[in-house]
Amino acid sequence: MEFEPTAIPDIVLIRPKVFGDARGFFLESWEERKFAAGGIDARFVQDNHSRSGRHTLRGLHYQIGKPQGKLVRVVTGAVYDVAVDIRRSSPTFGRWVGVTLSAENRHMLWVPPGFAHGFLVLSESADFLYRCTEFYAPPLERAIQWNDPDLKVEWPLPEGVAPVLSAKDAVAPRFRDAEYFP
Repeated sequence: MEFEPTAIPDIVLIRPKVFGDARGFFLESWEERKFAAGGIDARFVQDNHSRSGRHTLRGLHYQIGKPQGKLVRVVTGAVYDVAVDIRRSSPTFGRWVGVTLSAENRHMLWVPPGFAHGFLVLSESADFLYRCTEFYAPPLERAIQWNDPDLKVEWPLPEGVAPVLSAKDAVAPRFRDAEYFP
Protein backbone atom coordinates (compact mmCIF):
# COMPACT_ATOMS: atom_id res chain seq x y z
CA MET A 1 0.00 0.00 0.00
CA GLU A 2 1.19 3.50 -0.79
CA PHE A 3 0.25 6.39 1.52
CA GLU A 4 0.62 9.79 -0.15
CA PRO A 5 -0.01 13.01 1.79
CA THR A 6 -1.96 15.58 -0.20
CA ALA A 7 -1.57 19.38 -0.28
CA ILE A 8 -3.04 19.21 3.24
CA PRO A 9 -0.72 16.56 4.74
CA ASP A 10 -3.31 15.22 7.22
CA ILE A 11 -5.45 14.09 4.28
CA VAL A 12 -3.86 11.00 2.78
CA LEU A 13 -4.43 9.35 -0.60
CA ILE A 14 -4.07 5.58 -0.32
CA ARG A 15 -3.16 3.44 -3.30
CA PRO A 16 -3.73 -0.21 -2.41
CA LYS A 17 -1.73 -2.95 -4.06
CA VAL A 18 -4.05 -4.65 -6.53
CA PHE A 19 -3.53 -8.28 -7.52
CA GLY A 20 -5.32 -9.10 -10.74
CA ASP A 21 -5.59 -11.93 -13.22
CA ALA A 22 -8.11 -13.33 -15.71
CA ARG A 23 -10.55 -14.03 -12.84
CA GLY A 24 -10.64 -10.44 -11.57
CA PHE A 25 -8.72 -8.74 -8.77
CA PHE A 26 -8.03 -8.70 -5.04
CA LEU A 27 -6.99 -5.81 -2.79
CA GLU A 28 -6.83 -5.09 0.91
CA SER A 29 -9.06 -2.12 1.73
CA TRP A 30 -8.09 -2.12 5.42
CA GLU A 31 -5.25 -3.72 7.34
CA GLU A 32 -4.68 -2.10 10.71
CA ARG A 33 -0.91 -2.66 10.87
CA LYS A 34 -0.26 -1.33 7.37
CA PHE A 35 -2.40 1.75 7.93
CA ALA A 36 -0.70 2.44 11.29
CA ALA A 37 2.69 2.15 9.58
CA GLY A 38 1.36 4.62 6.98
CA GLY A 39 0.46 7.12 9.72
CA ILE A 40 -3.25 6.32 10.05
CA ASP A 41 -3.93 4.84 13.45
CA ALA A 42 -7.73 4.71 13.50
CA ARG A 43 -10.44 2.68 15.18
CA PHE A 44 -13.55 2.37 13.05
CA VAL A 45 -17.00 1.99 14.59
CA GLN A 46 -19.35 2.29 11.61
CA ASP A 47 -19.33 1.42 7.89
CA ASN A 48 -21.64 3.22 5.43
CA HIS A 49 -22.56 2.67 1.78
CA SER A 50 -24.33 5.21 -0.41
CA ARG A 51 -25.43 5.06 -4.04
CA SER A 52 -26.00 8.27 -5.95
CA GLY A 53 -26.76 9.30 -9.53
CA ARG A 54 -24.78 11.55 -11.87
CA HIS A 55 -24.23 15.13 -10.64
CA THR A 56 -25.41 14.32 -7.11
CA LEU A 57 -23.39 16.41 -4.68
CA ARG A 58 -23.36 15.30 -1.05
CA GLY A 59 -21.75 17.72 1.38
CA LEU A 60 -19.93 19.48 2.69
CA HIS A 61 -20.74 17.56 5.89
CA TYR A 62 -19.15 17.17 9.31
CA GLN A 63 -20.11 16.34 12.84
CA ILE A 64 -19.39 18.82 15.64
CA GLY A 65 -18.66 17.55 19.18
CA LYS A 66 -18.01 13.98 18.05
CA PRO A 67 -15.98 14.48 14.86
CA GLN A 68 -15.67 11.59 12.45
CA GLY A 69 -12.56 10.47 10.64
CA LYS A 70 -13.51 8.80 7.36
CA LEU A 71 -11.75 6.29 5.13
CA VAL A 72 -13.58 6.64 1.81
CA ARG A 73 -13.57 4.74 -1.49
CA VAL A 74 -15.70 4.08 -4.54
CA VAL A 75 -16.63 0.55 -5.66
CA THR A 76 -18.69 1.41 -8.76
CA GLY A 77 -18.48 4.60 -10.80
CA ALA A 78 -16.46 7.71 -10.00
CA VAL A 79 -16.68 10.73 -7.72
CA TYR A 80 -14.78 13.93 -7.09
CA ASP A 81 -14.11 13.82 -3.35
CA VAL A 82 -13.42 16.99 -1.33
CA ALA A 83 -12.22 17.65 2.22
CA VAL A 84 -12.10 21.14 3.77
CA ASP A 85 -9.97 21.91 6.83
CA ILE A 86 -12.23 23.49 9.47
CA ARG A 87 -9.75 23.32 12.36
CA ARG A 88 -9.29 26.95 13.37
CA SER A 89 -5.82 26.26 14.86
CA SER A 90 -4.57 24.58 11.67
CA PRO A 91 -2.18 26.32 9.26
CA THR A 92 -4.40 24.99 6.45
CA PHE A 93 -7.70 26.25 7.96
CA GLY A 94 -10.18 27.03 5.17
CA ARG A 95 -8.19 25.18 2.49
CA TRP A 96 -9.51 22.18 0.60
CA VAL A 97 -8.23 19.13 -1.26
CA GLY A 98 -10.08 17.37 -4.07
CA VAL A 99 -9.29 14.00 -5.70
CA THR A 100 -11.05 11.64 -8.08
CA LEU A 101 -11.91 8.28 -6.56
CA SER A 102 -13.20 5.57 -8.85
CA ALA A 103 -13.81 1.87 -9.23
CA GLU A 104 -11.13 2.00 -11.90
CA ASN A 105 -8.31 3.64 -9.90
CA ARG A 106 -9.34 1.92 -6.61
CA HIS A 107 -7.82 4.75 -4.56
CA MET A 108 -8.98 5.55 -1.05
CA LEU A 109 -8.84 8.81 0.88
CA TRP A 110 -8.28 9.29 4.61
CA VAL A 111 -10.21 12.33 5.87
CA PRO A 112 -9.31 12.82 9.55
CA PRO A 113 -11.56 14.35 12.20
CA GLY A 114 -11.77 18.14 11.87
CA PHE A 115 -12.64 18.28 8.18
CA ALA A 116 -15.86 18.91 6.28
CA HIS A 117 -16.34 16.32 3.55
CA GLY A 118 -18.34 15.97 0.36
CA PHE A 119 -18.36 14.40 -3.08
CA LEU A 120 -19.78 14.93 -6.56
CA VAL A 121 -20.79 11.92 -8.68
CA LEU A 122 -19.02 12.01 -12.06
CA SER A 123 -20.40 8.76 -13.53
CA GLU A 124 -23.93 7.58 -14.30
CA SER A 125 -24.06 6.38 -10.68
CA ALA A 126 -21.55 5.64 -7.94
CA ASP A 127 -21.39 3.36 -4.93
CA PHE A 128 -19.45 5.15 -2.20
CA LEU A 129 -18.17 3.33 0.91
CA TYR A 130 -16.88 4.98 4.03
CA ARG A 131 -15.63 3.77 7.37
CA CYS A 132 -16.11 6.17 10.29
CA THR A 133 -14.20 6.59 13.54
CA GLU A 134 -17.23 7.92 15.41
CA PHE A 135 -20.90 6.95 15.41
CA TYR A 136 -23.32 9.09 13.40
CA ALA A 137 -25.08 11.57 15.71
CA PRO A 138 -27.84 13.48 13.85
CA PRO A 139 -28.08 16.35 16.41
CA LEU A 140 -24.35 17.03 15.89
CA GLU A 141 -24.38 16.94 12.08
CA ARG A 142 -23.47 20.18 10.32
CA ALA A 143 -23.00 21.29 6.72
CA ILE A 144 -21.28 24.06 4.79
CA GLN A 145 -22.52 25.50 1.50
CA TRP A 146 -21.05 23.42 -1.33
CA ASN A 147 -20.35 26.49 -3.49
CA ASP A 148 -19.20 28.86 -0.75
CA PRO A 149 -17.47 31.85 -2.37
CA ASP A 150 -14.81 32.00 0.36
CA LEU A 151 -13.78 28.35 -0.10
CA LYS A 152 -13.89 28.38 -3.92
CA VAL A 153 -14.04 24.58 -4.26
CA GLU A 154 -13.57 23.75 -7.95
CA TRP A 155 -16.25 21.13 -8.47
CA PRO A 156 -15.96 19.56 -11.96
CA LEU A 157 -19.54 20.22 -13.00
CA PRO A 158 -20.23 20.66 -16.73
CA GLU A 159 -21.00 24.22 -17.79
CA GLY A 160 -24.63 25.09 -17.04
CA VAL A 161 -25.31 21.96 -14.97
CA ALA A 162 -26.52 22.38 -11.39
CA PRO A 163 -25.75 19.64 -8.88
CA VAL A 164 -28.48 17.46 -7.39
CA LEU A 165 -28.63 18.46 -3.71
CA SER A 166 -30.55 17.34 -0.64
CA ALA A 167 -32.91 19.90 0.90
CA LYS A 168 -30.47 20.24 3.82
CA ASP A 169 -27.46 20.85 1.57
CA ALA A 170 -29.40 23.40 -0.51
CA VAL A 171 -29.71 25.67 2.56
CA ALA A 172 -26.38 24.92 4.28
CA PRO A 173 -24.71 27.95 5.90
CA ARG A 174 -21.72 29.77 4.51
CA PHE A 175 -18.23 28.83 5.67
CA ARG A 176 -17.89 32.10 7.59
CA ASP A 177 -21.02 31.22 9.61
CA ALA A 178 -20.11 27.57 10.27
CA GLU A 179 -19.10 26.01 13.57
CA TYR A 180 -15.40 25.15 13.51
CA PHE A 181 -13.14 22.86 15.46
CA PRO A 182 -10.56 24.46 17.80
